[in-house]
Amino acid sequence: MLNVPEYKNEEKIFRFFEEISKIPHGSGNTGAIADYLVGFAKERGLEYIRDGYDNVVIKKGATDGYESRPGVVLQGHLDMVAEKTADSAKNMETDGLDIYRDGDFIKALGTTLGADDGVSIAYALAILDSEDIPHPALEALFTSDEEIGLIGATAISEGAVKGRMLINIDSDAEGILTVGCAGGMRSDITLPLSREPKRKSRLLDIDLHSFKGGHSGVEIDKGRVNAVKAMAEALSLAGARLVSISGGNADNAIPRIVKCTLADAEREKACAAFDAVLEKYKDIEPDAVYTVTESEDEISPLTAESSDKLISLLNALPSGVIAFSRDIEGLVETSLNLGILRAEGDTAEISFSVRSAKGDEKRKLGDTLRKIAEDFGAEYGERGAYPAWEYKKDSHLRDVMVRTYENMYGKSPEVIIIHAGLECGILSEKLAGLDSVSIGPDAYDIHTTEERLSIPSFVRVFEYIKTVLKEI
Repeated sequence: MLNVPEYKNEEKIFRFFEEISKIPHGSGNTGAIADYLVGFAKERGLEYIRDGYDNVVIKKGATDGYESRPGVVLQGHLDMVAEKTADSAKNMETDGLDIYRDGDFIKALGTTLGADDGVSIAYALAILDSEDIPHPALEALFTSDEEIGLIGATAISEGAVKGRMLINIDSDAEGILTVGCAGGMRSDITLPLSREPKRKSRLLDIDLHSFKGGHSGVEIDKGRVNAVKAMAEALSLAGARLVSISGGNADNAIPRIVKCTLADAEREKACAAFDAVLEKYKDIEPDAVYTVTESEDEISPLTAESSDKLISLLNALPSGVIAFSRDIEGLVETSLNLGILRAEGDTAEISFSVRSAKGDEKRKLGDTLRKIAEDFGAEYGERGAYPAWEYKKDSHLRDVMVRTYENMYGKSPEVIIIHAGLECGILSEKLAGLDSVSIGPDAYDIHTTEERLSIPSFVRVFEYIKTVLKEI
């Protein structure tokens, strides 16, 4: 049990957060946590819905005196970005997280924490489990596979929830109300590879790791170096023959770790290339390092043509900020992130998260990727497209949440539009008349193994949500 005696009155949010942390729930692996939520509802006699995508809705009637007020939806997603450190032995498909308290923060040992979006589940379950929190008719909507293309939200049925005021709990900064976001899609490039016959070769295994990484919507403007792009840059200098290369685990997480195996490479030349790249980025990525292991084995290296083509393709592909907004200072308008690379067999598979506040710019960036792919003889595809969440001029929910915040804290919250993707855009298209606001407690370095959740903020935002439900 997390040791938080000073927050005994809010013990439930810590208990539920710890319980879900014990359940593996990376993207594409949400069955067990959906089972847990269904069990929670059954034990308490609450109405629930579970669909074929592992989306779960749990419903609870209004408390006394709130029957005539409009219903509210508390919404978050079930999946987390399952990253781990290079030396972690944890199996993220089958093992739970080892979470612990470090001062005013909750962290996970050697892995991502999953505060994105375990916080939403903990809050919703704590409210559903309580009898002393006033609220109107309540629906807790938990969607699946948000991190890999907002798949669950896209599949949700129009009649899944009745409420038309939705509090999305998928933001990571207290005191900020998010009321709009960019649209996006996932772009995939597949390059066919040719290999030489198996032969005995001298091998270099190179691990490039300890980059900062981060969320490709939230941190894309911070100049953090993409480890896959850095590896490609070094390989172009090393002039080496690839056997395999892989890096990144989610299209919307800036890769921190990438590994490759080279055949018949000169160690000194390879090391000089990696040294040069790390020296170039040392001010941005001071902790980035590489390790080299030598061996001999019977392998089938890529042909020289395939190896050169893959390295050239990786260097030609853009990744990062493409354009800033002309209307809102400092807001990224269009970006893309090379998030996943796998080249271990007869194909290289590369996946991007593409984002833009403008649909035509998103389309233009997809066309750019298509053209580059075709120039290298690769196939290009798109999936998981989602619309921008447009700012709503008149919003009763936003007005209540601003007023409540001002009354509680004596100051106004910041009301913003963000570049990161949120499910509110898709849900607003599906649920006619939906009024949405996104909030969350302070969480840092999400989608990385340095992820941490502020304990005081975790408690304060819960108190704020409870007060909003009372005032709505």
